[in-house]
Amino acid sequence: MAKRLMDILLAGMGLLVLLPLFIALAAWIRLDSPGPVFFRQERVGRHGRVFRIHKFRTMVSDPRLAHRQITVGADPRITRAGQWLRHSKLDELPQLIDVLRGDMSLVGPRPEVPRYVAQYPAALREKVLSVRPGITDLASLEFRRESELLAKAADPEREYVEVVMPQKLRYAAQYVDEASLATDLRIIGLTLKTLVSG
Repeated sequence: MAKRLMDILLAGMGLLVLLPLFIALAAWIRLDSPGPVFFRQERVGRHGRVFRIHKFRTMVSDPRLAHRQITVGADPRITRAGQWLRHSKLDELPQLIDVLRGDMSLVGPRPEVPRYVAQYPAALREKVLSVRPGITDLASLEFRRESELLAKAADPEREYVEVVMPQKLRYAAQYVDEASLATDLRIIGLTLKTLVSG
């Protein structure tokens, strides 16, 4: 209950304070390339419930490319605005909306697309999906440059499934075991420090 209250208060305040930035970024995205401001994609949330996550759109709007669900290196789909948004992580800000809706939390395991969740080991799947997914967690800080890492692999998809995803799941399981308001505040602090330091 306390965690949910903190989520609502901080997400609500964040949306109010950041509204001018949201408007400016939305205008830049629309001017930079045709298509919607927001990118929405199905992700798996708490107890396996599927929801549609919000992000600022960072790629060209082309339905023919929608099947590619990981980003590798200098992906040609990424727009000029999208490069900066991804680097700064500001593309994640609209997920404050998902926090207010109750689909996400400020801190928690990052939500995955259904095809990858289907590959989770059964015991870990139940554990990781027992909490709301978050905007940030230790795994997202550890793999901040994930696309660059995958670009070095001979088979990026296999590298993600066999190397990156298991490590993310270990972080997620650790979070579930240690979840508390103190843990959330520590991770929020680490996230802000990382964003400021670049």
